[in-house]
Amino acid sequence: MLQGEMDSHLGYEKGSKEVINSGNPRNDSYPKKIQGKHGEAIIEVPRDREGGFEPVVVLKLQSRGLSIERLFISLYVKGMSVSDIESEMHEIYGVNLSTSAISHITNKVSQQAVEWQNCTLDNLHLIVWMDGIVFKVRDNGKVINNTVYLCVGLNKDGFKEVLDMWAGETESS
Repeated sequence: MLQGEMDSHLGYEKGSKEVINSGNPRNDSYPKKIQGKHGEAIIEVPRDREGGFEPVVVLKLQSRGLSIERLFISLYVKGMSVSDIESEMHEIYGVNLSTSAISHITNKVSQQAVEWQNCTLDNLHLIVWMDGIVFKVRDNGKVINNTVYLCVGLNKDGFKEVLDMWAGETESS
């Protein structure tokens, strides 16, 4: 999401030839330690040469993100338009993101999702967990249970990897 914000701020995507005419190129990134819902994480915050980039997702001088990424992605996946997402973000969080910034961010997130779907997995996983999460959804005017199955593996480096996810009608063995 931060890369999408930077693309919108500069007006061109990373690796684009437009950087020659911009006068304000990217200037690498810096690590930032943040506290999230699931503990501490280190993220890379991009920066521009002039130092004018002010991220909205993770504000400067704060160690906690706004936790808007889940809402942002959820609204996009549910089919809301970019202008609807813009108004929701302003209403809920007081965040002012332009429609072009939102479009850049959703494109980045979509690209990363496709890369994740096509990535190769390790041949060896020390432990594999499988579970199903039941969600109540409305179907033809009735509320029914749907299950999302999740398969997670622990690789030899000690990191968990999501191996697969799929939807089913009910939870079963």
